[in-house]
Amino acid sequence: MKFIISGGGTGGHIFPAIAIAQAIQEREPEAEILFVGAKGKMEMTRVPRAGYRIEGLWISGFNRKLSLDLLLMPLKLLVSWWKSRQILKDFKPDVVVGVGGYASAVMLRTAAKAGVRTVIHEQNSFAGLTNRTLGKYVDKICVAAAGMEKFFPAKKIVMTGNPVRKMILPMRHQREEAALYFGLELEMPTVLVVGGSLGARTLNQFMSSNLEVLQAAGLQVIWQAGMANIDEYMEKTTPYGRVKFMPFIDRMDYAYALADIVVARAGALTIAELAATGSAAILVPSPNVTDDHQTANAMSLVNKEAAILVKDADVPTKLAAAILGLVADKPRCEALRAAASATAINDAPHRIVDVIFGLIGDGKK
Repeated sequence: MKFIISGGGTGGHIFPAIAIAQAIQEREPEAEILFVGAKGKMEMTRVPRAGYRIEGLWISGFNRKLSLDLLLMPLKLLVSWWKSRQILKDFKPDVVVGVGGYASAVMLRTAAKAGVRTVIHEQNSFAGLTNRTLGKYVDKICVAAAGMEKFFPAKKIVMTGNPVRKMILPMRHQREEAALYFGLELEMPTVLVVGGSLGARTLNQFMSSNLEVLQAAGLQVIWQAGMANIDEYMEKTTPYGRVKFMPFIDRMDYAYALADIVVARAGALTIAELAATGSAAILVPSPNVTDDHQTANAMSLVNKEAAILVKDADVPTKLAAAILGLVADKPRCEALRAAASATAINDAPHRIVDVIFGLIGDGKK
């Protein structure tokens, strides 16, 4: 059997896609899997590192401002459509799976029009434009939140949750390995600050201004900053010995294992990982996303007393106190961890694979 998985742009699309691929191979070890992403985006390097082949489409987001990218958009769409048709003709997939992102819009629409079985996975509680557009054409829609009927045809929706990579799940015995990996102390309270795979300016600015405060409180920090302005932020860490600064954390299982609390944006993948790992978290939803969907994501935990919310605008005045207060309140940390764990859907990849293989059982259109 052959499968195409298409999408990317951020870790929130890429890592669930990899988790789906791994679950497919668990079900069918001989399955052939091809990823289709957007040229120049992070999937073009991250997917091969996970051991999968990927093809790139010449496609990018729609920019309303007059620019070369905008002028090239019709040509990009035409070239990407042609290449998508060639990929389908050459690879002959049984099912094409979309996980969101520019590439999936073209690949999934082309596949559906060609009569190939199609599935999309919507990670967020507010569906993205790409998936909202594709919903009318695909066969099945896997979702991670209730109430998605307002975006998609109800008869196509299957509740699956968000897939989390198996390697992300930490075991408590990994804490010692994690301390060695990051070069930090085993017993010292640890704060993990992560702004998503591309970083978060608000969190980075907070960290660069508050490292002394956190160090004075006896905390050590793992700080994932993304690639933007990396030299500037790295320089800020020089005077401090208990800060592990990284543009990207490959071993997130170690990061979660060592962290006593996590400060993070509220992307759908982050929410799923916090639940799966049972982490005590302070969530700072990004205000710069479509329809404020990160706040909706965050509230899925906050409403169940499984996380604390600090608004982006309140970070300069409230985040330091929230961190220090939570670190000092061990009973609340434990309550947050237990509540977060209770929300986890740990078999999400296999639920999605059930949907995919169910389409094969239904036969081609």
